[in-house]
Amino acid sequence: MRYVIYGAGAIGCAIGAELADAGYEVVLIARGEHLEALRESGLIYQSRKGEQRLRISTVAHPDEAEIRDGDRVFLCMKSQHTLDALRTLCLAAPPSISVICAQNGVENERSAQRFFSKVYGLTVRVAAVFVAAGKVENPAYPSAGILDLGRYPGGIDTEAVSIAQDLSKAGFSSRAVPNIMRWKYAKLLQNVGTGVQAAFAPSQAREHLLKAVREEAEACLHAAEVDHATAEEMSARRKDILTYDPQADRKRPGGSTWQSLARKTGSVEVDFLNGEIVLLGRLHGFATPINEEVQRALWDTVRCGAGPGRRDAAEVWDRLKKSVGEER
Repeated sequence: MRYVIYGAGAIGCAIGAELADAGYEVVLIARGEHLEALRESGLIYQSRKGEQRLRISTVAHPDEAEIRDGDRVFLCMKSQHTLDALRTLCLAAPPSISVICAQNGVENERSAQRFFSKVYGLTVRVAAVFVAAGKVENPAYPSAGILDLGRYPGGIDTEAVSIAQDLSKAGFSSRAVPNIMRWKYAKLLQNVGTGVQAAFAPSQAREHLLKAVREEAEACLHAAEVDHATAEEMSARRKDILTYDPQADRKRPGGSTWQSLARKTGSVEVDFLNGEIVLLGRLHGFATPINEEVQRALWDTVRCGAGPGRRDAAEVWDRLKKSVGEER
C-alpha cells in the first residue's frame, strides 16, 4: 500500500512530507519547475521539526506512478482541475483504489464518485505555503495540521479509520468522522472569505465585506437546509491541537487563493467556494449578491492578470449597500 499525492503543491507536499518522514511509502505527482526541482534536489520542507530535505519518489503523470490495488490517492489539486484529473486517474488506476479529496469546497467528492466507489472527504486545516519550486513551508504547531476524514457521502469504514491512524502517526491530528460533509460545509463558510482577502486591499470596507460574505453564505446554507458544523465546534476541534493562527501571522503571504493570484496561475477556485453558495442560492431561491460580487471580482482579477490586493473593497461595498441594504 502506498500514498499517492496527486497535485503535489503546498498542501500535497506537506501531507506527503509528513507521511514519508514517518516511514510510509509515498509518491508525489507534480508538474513544471516544481517537478524538476523535486526530482533533482528533493523536497525542502520547513516545519515545526525544522528544515528537512526529503527524497520522495516524484513523477509527472499518474501513468508513471503505476498505481495498484490498495493504493490510497490523495487529490490535492484545486477544485477547478479535479474533473480533468479524475479522467486521467481512472485510465491509470484500478477502480479498487481509495480516493481522498484533500481539497476545499464540497463538489470534489461528488465528482470523484462518478469514477471511483471508495471516495473519502477530508477537511484540510494545514497552513502550508508554496515558497518556491521544490520548497514548501508548514508553520503549523504543535501538530502538522488537522486532517479529519470520512467515507462519502457518509459513514466510517475500516479504511477511513486506517488512513486517520496513519495520518496521526505522521504528525497530523486526524480522526474518522461519520458525516464528513458537515465539516466540509463548515470549512466552506470559512473559505468564502479567502477571495475577499486575496482580491481586495486591506481596509475597513474589506472587513465589512468579509463579514457580510460569510453571513450571507451561512444564511444560504440555512435556506437550503444544509447541515454544517458550528463555529464553536470548529474552534473546539483545533484547541490545543493547532495553536498556529495563519490569520494572525503577518509574515504569511496569504491563503491558497492569494497564492494563486501571486503566482499568476491563470485560475482560482472561487467557482467552487463563493460559486458554490451562488449555485445553492439559485437552486433554492435565495439571493446571494455578495458572494456573486466576490466571484466576479476574482474573475476580473484573473482576467486582468493582476496580483493580490489590487482591488478597492469600498467600491464594491458601497454598491452592495445600495442594492441589498445596510443590514447586509
